[in-house]
Amino acid sequence: MPGTHFAPRLPEDELAALATGAVDDLARRLARRALRPLTVPGTTDAGTEARGQALAYLHMLNLLQQAVEDLENRAAEQAAAAGAGYPQIGRACNISRQGARRRWPGLVTGDTPHRAPRRTDRTRSQ
Repeated sequence: MPGTHFAPRLPEDELAALATGAVDDLARRLARRALRPLTVPGTTDAGTEARGQALAYLHMLNLLQQAVEDLENRAAEQAAAAGAGYPQIGRACNISRQGARRRWPGLVTGDTPHRAPRRTDRTRSQ
């Protein structure tokens, strides 16, 4: 990847498979550790238990996705502070320079990096 200042050791599809496996494992472990599937007292329905486990896993994946977005924002800020421009940040995220500029407006202005505004396109229902 010219201009990105890093070279993958593995093909992109293998990196993606490794990341997916690691996130899957982490989400399952965190869901078992931190969330308790709700059950109806007095029932031993396997379907209810499986549904509760699946929903706990889904909830943990959602929390991890939010954490990744926050970490990605911080990493983009750090890259800009280290002198990276929108073309390099975009390539690192597999998006165009314009896509990076839309995602992090004001992050890079000329040679002066600025703190990126936090993305607010996600809404959560409680």
